Amino acid sequence: MKPEDKPLLPEGREIQSAYMRIGSLINQTPVMTSATIDEQTGATVFFKCENFQKGGAFKYRGATNAILKLGKEELVRGVCTHSSGNHAQALALAAKKNGTKAYIVMPENAPLVKVNAVRDYGGQITFCEPTLQAREATLEKLRQETGATFIHPYNNLDVIEGQATCFYEILGQLSFFPDYVIAPVGGGGLLSGTLLTALEFSPSTKVIAAEPLNANDAWQSFKQKRFVPSVQPNTIADGLKTSLGSYTWPVIRDHLHDIFTVSEEKIVETMFFVWERMKIVIEPSAAVALAVVLENRKIFEDKKIAVIFSGGNTDLKNLPW
Repeated sequence: MKPEDKPLLPEGREIQSAYMRIGSLINQTPVMTSATIDEQTGATVFFKCENFQKGGAFKYRGATNAILKLGKEELVRGVCTHSSGNHAQALALAAKKNGTKAYIVMPENAPLVKVNAVRDYGGQITFCEPTLQAREATLEKLRQETGATFIHPYNNLDVIEGQATCFYEILGQLSFFPDYVIAPVGGGGLLSGTLLTALEFSPSTKVIAAEPLNANDAWQSFKQKRFVPSVQPNTIADGLKTSLGSYTWPVIRDHLHDIFTVSEEKIVETMFFVWERMKIVIEPSAAVALAVVLENRKIFEDKKIAVIFSGGNTDLKNLPW
């Protein structure tokens, strides 16, 4: 399928079914607030803390949903994927919880904290060069050797369906529809899932994407209305380096309200600010969403905003400050 094609995607009842399917296996993560951040932004901000999700990131939702939809024969053979970190952790943990094996291809420069977590969760790691071509070639060889089912980090309908439950859960925790919901974007699994949930259950909510300036392929794609791949991104937000997928791009192209980029300096500054003031650990990719609000006060002032903190898997021995 080409990135320009429009695929069949999860609808409202399928998102609800996914939430019921995975509900007892995931953490219902808290929604938190900060008076200090509200004062600085002029908005009322609600933080969906997926850094408290199992595996440390929202990715566990999609991985769990995808594994639960496999047949018995597929579960016997196991699952496989390529990932720089959070999806690798999520799939390894979900596989362990559901009694199957996870074969994970990781780039040689993947953060050590994420490599260690995959190993702790029982994932069998194969390292490769840090290029998409190397990741895909290594994965294909591994898939043929093991017979494992490939579960793509974001370009998989069952994964997108699982990620859609994040905003669905937020709506159940709030007593109103937020004016905006802001999600970081890399491959687009969380963002496209959030868009699908908004379309079905909160159509008045405008969905905003947040992206590093140094990895702004989604911004380019959305502004030009044509798919632009990610080429040699250089950002501290390691979870947001990948290109959009053939399932995620059409949803983003057709339904996203807007997308903003932020500098590396602002990402680090925001991450430090959250650690210092909110006393919670978030990773750089998660900081990108709040950084957008902090840098665009005029747009978000006096609005109710849901910000998705996508994860908290940070290498504590290699902090960016």
